[in-house]
Amino acid sequence: MSDEQKPEGEGARSGLGRRTLLLGAAGASAVVSIRPALANTAASVSLCEIPVPDPGRAGSYVAPNGDLVPPGTRGAHLAARRPFKAADVKRALNNGVNLPGTTSDQSRAYTNYIRRLQSGTSGFTCFASLQMPRG
Repeated sequence: MSDEQKPEGEGARSGLGRRTLLLGAAGASAVVSIRPALANTAASVSLCEIPVPDPGRAGSYVAPNGDLVPPGTRGAHLAARRPFKAADVKRALNNGVNLPGTTSDQSRAYTNYIRRLQSGTSGFTCFASLQMPRG
């Protein structure tokens, strides 16, 4: 019996059932493909690094408030010797511990610099990814 020959409502129900099955299958497929992507994102976030300051402004010093200032500015700190790993930055921002290889004054200045990063600055994407909640 074709859909045109079935009593009214029967064809509509079978069509609805097929659509529901298709949507369910599509949803399950989406869950399977999204979870590995989230795992890869979490891994890449933990591997990213933040230079202080960014290479475009190398040679600048970092003031206690995070501003970049000319070398020799009183109270300012030399640039960090190496970029900081995302996990270290996250610990410093959330728990108040020093960034590796820094004094508490340097760490405070560097974290203030990191908090002020703008789009287009080296390290910004890494810092922004630290701010996103993980599920």
